[in-house]
Parts: sequence; C-alpha cells; structure tokens
Amino acid sequence: MRQPLRYPLSYPWLDLDVDDRSAPVIAVRVDADGSKGEVPDHSHRKGQLVVSLGGGVTCRVARGLWMVPPHCAVWIPSGMAHSNRATANARLFFVYIEAELVDLPDRCCTISISPLLRELIVELSDGMQHDDARRERLIGLVLGELPRMPLQQLHLPLSTEPRVKRIASALADNPADRRTLAEWAKHVALSESSLARLVVKETGLTFGRWRQQLHLIVAIRELAAGASVQSVSADLGYESVTAFITMFKKSLGMPPAKYLSRVAQATWSHPGADESKS
Repeated sequence: MRQPLRYPLSYPWLDLDVDDRSAPVIAVRVDADGSKGEVPDHSHRKGQLVVSLGGGVTCRVARGLWMVPPHCAVWIPSGMAHSNRATANARLFFVYIEAELVDLPDRCCTISISPLLRELIVELSDGMQHDDARRERLIGLVLGELPRMPLQQLHLPLSTEPRVKRIASALADNPADRRTLAEWAKHVALSESSLARLVVKETGLTFGRWRQQLHLIVAIRELAAGASVQSVSADLGYESVTAFITMFKKSLGMPPAKYLSRVAQATWSHPGADESKS
C-alpha cells in the first residue's frame, strides 16, 4: 500500500512512484523542512535504505523500531510495511533498490555508512545531471559498497501481543514513565511473573533491558537533533545526568558525545558495532 508523503517530509518532486520506475536503484533527497515529520505506513516492491546525514530518523515496522543516527542508514526489505519519523534538522536520502541486486539481510537492520558510500548516494541523487553510463557506474559502486558496511545494534523489538503492545505504546509516548514491572503487570491484569515471561517471549529481552533499549533509541534520536545531554536525561526520567551517561556508556561502550562523534566520523571499531551479517 503506497501512500503520499505528509508535510513536512517531502520529495523534490511530488509524483514519485518508485515501483513504476525501471531504474534498479533510485536515490532521492528528502527535505524535513524545519519541523518533525513523518512518512505514514506504506510499502513498495523495491527495498529501501533510509540514510541520515544529519539529525535522526526512527523507522517502525510491525515487529520493531529501528534508529538511524547521523551517517547511518536502516535497510527495509522489499514489501515490508513501515513508517519513518524524522527530527526537525534531519538531512535524509531514500535509496530504493531492487532487492535481488544487493546482498543485504532479509530483515531490517541499521547500517553504518562510510564517507565513500555517503558521497556515492549524494551523487546518485543528482541523477538528472548524469548520463546513462555515469549513472550505471554509480549504481554499480553503491551495490558493491553496501554489503561491506557494518551493522549497528539500534533496534527495539516490538510485539503484536496486545498487552505488550499496549505497554510499548505507552512508553513510546512517555519514555520517562518509571512504573515498575509489578505496576505494569497490574495495569494489564497479569501477575508480575507472567508479564516478565511474556515480555521475554515476545521481545527476547527482559523488561528492564527492553525499556533501556527504548531509552537508547530515544536518546540518540534527540541528541542527534541537537538536544543537550541534560535535557534528554530529564526527559527520560533519570535522577541525574550521571545516571543517564552511565547507562549509555554501559550499553554502547562510550558516553553520548563520543558515540555520536564516532558515528559521524564513520570509525566503526567501537564496542557498539556488530559486524556480523548473520
């Protein structure tokens, strides 16, 4: 189901239907227009790479929420319904690829983007300026580079189970909600032990780790949008900035400022990177 983009995220032209275009790879610059914007649920035959050169983007699919910090991308396989939400300062490119042409996972994943690949995507998005031979060379280089990029663990597992989905929606709306597992269990009419088992079954994470992963995704998105560590810490309900930084460092191997700097420089040797394609 393809739906038009809603302001303030907009293509440079309004009648783009990527599945009606014969090109094997299409790169499009997307403007955020200075305020938070969202592309509603939609799908298409081509796989999609959502690339962020600035700001942050979260991509939601039925079973997960994926974070795209600056100089990273999220891969959305062919035919998978998804929505994209961007921060106000986001600088985005959408890259649409015929799925059989690229060796990427058949699941969503967040990918680091090298400076070379970034420039290739930017150049390809200016396709009207290129002749066919140059466009084909650019496409070949993009398809060759993409499978070499390392993966990032910036994923929140979601569930279609009604009670877990209800909790996830409430926490997404108010990440500072500090209700305990016992309080959430009472809220959804389960025992504490039953809810604990259900969350692990549905997400693969304990409740505490699951909520912490949501905090990481929200924090990276807001920090990438220019928010201060102090304001993000407060918005997530941490008692102190130190407690927030400790959580962030324990999860991703370094404090927030250093993490965002490393991602921006595309130096992928930090402990948060997962270079396995399995």
